[in-house]
Amino acid sequence: MNKLYILDANSIFYRSFYALPHFHTSKGVLTNAVYGFTATLLSFLLDHEPTHIAVVFDKGKKTFRHVEYKEYKATRPPAPDELYAQIPMTKEIVSAFGLPLFEEDNYEADDIIGAIAKRAEKIPDTKIFITTSDRDALQLVSDKTSIIIPKKGFNEFEVITPQNIKERFEMEASQVPDYKALAGDNSDNIKGVPGIGEKTAKNLLTEYGTLDKIYENLDKLPAGIKLKLETGKVSAYFSKRMATLVTDFDPNFSLEKSEVRNFSSQKIKEIFANLEFKSLLKRFENFEQKSQPTLF
Repeated sequence: MNKLYILDANSIFYRSFYALPHFHTSKGVLTNAVYGFTATLLSFLLDHEPTHIAVVFDKGKKTFRHVEYKEYKATRPPAPDELYAQIPMTKEIVSAFGLPLFEEDNYEADDIIGAIAKRAEKIPDTKIFITTSDRDALQLVSDKTSIIIPKKGFNEFEVITPQNIKERFEMEASQVPDYKALAGDNSDNIKGVPGIGEKTAKNLLTEYGTLDKIYENLDKLPAGIKLKLETGKVSAYFSKRMATLVTDFDPNFSLEKSEVRNFSSQKIKEIFANLEFKSLLKRFENFEQKSQPTLF
């Protein structure tokens, strides 16, 4: 069985930057975000033993969503320069591990992750595990794809599958865009339907299943909710478009390129020594002993 892990690098990177102390090397280089990303990568390699890994980054440029909706994510404060300065170091580590790095103009990391997952689902005997803290990815959950949500630390995770998604989030994977169409999403500045909150959105989707079915049954709803939905219909469908991942493009993914075996032991040790990752070096050596890799 192939076990493909798709890492949302930006999600792990940002979480590490804000969760970990701002520690520096002896030369004054801030390394907390790259440390957190690397610790997470090693946790998967040691504890989950993936056969394949793909790493996805945002390019940090505007996408088709920004073109269609200028206020998309406008409420988010810009990340500090200290965070951006660590991205090249992170990409260098990804390269040393011999893992493919994916980033695309006009698409967000979530779209790229979805495009990779949809293609990998067509490969026989392949299970996909997406690591991200972004709830947009929940819409990708399927019989072959699970979402791994980081919890405390860098080796505790919650796995979301078709069997537990409804219990955990009170909706099916396919309902995630419809839910955001109704309730909106403050983190992405998606408006949804004004006056329809999370509880009402979940109740409506439990009763009718989809956004389309809700609008087909407006006459059955209480007058107040009906009025809000009628008034906010354009916003609802536009919000759904903004919340729906686009996966129908070719991310140039192949299973062969993402195999966990073609890493440079020497290069990784050099990078770890330069960044003074002493504890991570020991963990890497444990992985190295387990993996018997093809070195280059």
